[in-house]
Amino acid sequence: MRRRTILLAVAASLAPAGCGAGPEPAAPAFNDADVMFAQMSLEHIRQGDPLVALAERRAADPAVRELADELRGQWRAEAQAMTGRLTGWGRPLTADPDAGAHAGHGDLHSLRESDIAELAAAGGEVFDRTALSLLLGHLHNGVETARMETAGGSDPEMINLAAATIRIRQSQVQRMLTLLA
Repeated sequence: MRRRTILLAVAASLAPAGCGAGPEPAAPAFNDADVMFAQMSLEHIRQGDPLVALAERRAADPAVRELADELRGQWRAEAQAMTGRLTGWGRPLTADPDAGAHAGHGDLHSLRESDIAELAAAGGEVFDRTALSLLLGHLHNGVETARMETAGGSDPEMINLAAATIRIRQSQVQRMLTLLA
């Protein structure tokens, strides 16, 4: 009898602490657009990293080096947020390699090894102009992916990240266009 009284007392003490105090809050809702945005953005960052690494080290113009350093820092923070969300959702960090799985995501150009090799072979002003040109295309693709998220995502954190990405990248594109002028 004493054991039953103790168990009832323990059960009663747990109830006010949240056990049985109502439904637990639902996990944040996410959809395929959220997953696609995070996975494609992680790949986008992976592709762009060698480009900004070269620009950080070799750009003749300090403004180009500064922009590359800024992008690298932002990409690290974004990658950490996206990796956390995908992990929390139980989704893979990489997208399905089947090209048919991405038919609705547009045909965005990816940086190729030959692009990075061309940049590595350049020097001085040609290096800077090539780096900025490659970055312009790369950032444009990132903005397009973010727009797909703001139009079709459901996770508020990912939608906010996409909206911030659009604002920041558009500002960076304007700075690059000024540097190229």
